[in-house]
Amino acid sequence: MNKRAHILIVDDEPINIRILSAALQSEYDVTPAYNGFDAIRLMKELHPDLIILDVMMPNLNGFEVCSIIKSDQDFAEIPVIFLTAMDSAEAETQGLELGGIDYLTKPVNSDLLRLRVRNHIQLKERNDLVREQRDLLARQKEELEEALGRIKRLEGIIPICMHCKSIRHDDSSWQQLEKYISAHTDALFSHGVCPTCLEKHYPEIKKRS
Repeated sequence: MNKRAHILIVDDEPINIRILSAALQSEYDVTPAYNGFDAIRLMKELHPDLIILDVMMPNLNGFEVCSIIKSDQDFAEIPVIFLTAMDSAEAETQGLELGGIDYLTKPVNSDLLRLRVRNHIQLKERNDLVREQRDLLARQKEELEEALGRIKRLEGIIPICMHCKSIRHDDSSWQQLEKYISAHTDALFSHGVCPTCLEKHYPEIKKRS
């Protein structure tokens, strides 16, 4: 079952909250906020999928709330629909310039509101899916490049001393084979003694075995 989208409705008039909730709650989870400060707090707590925002509110108006939302990269992608009695072209322009995705005036037709909300929710879901796939591809690319880097660390010709088996670095310094491999791979060493060295260095143990 698909998760229901969550809508935050912000309006200082309780009757407006009730009207909007009644129009939307059959399809979405709805949370009310009665002032701009509560809107910011609830947005951070709930991370809603869409915000319906009144403009004319005391202390912190809708334009100021939208500006705060869009300035925070963690929440800037949340679509904001302004729903207000301010029906001037100047107010609509200001709302859209601040990052609002839509601007509706009161009283709004419930069917129109549901259609606008549905369209913006679907658009956000598609955008979220694209971002998730992009982030997944970026992580997979990083992991692949890291794996290829580990493989390439021991590719090519490695200069090694024919007697002591030390390996020469690019700066002409020499390093023991074991230390070189430890520095260039994730391999771990477990030390033992081969039969030839057992006979050469521990003849008494060889005889007993």
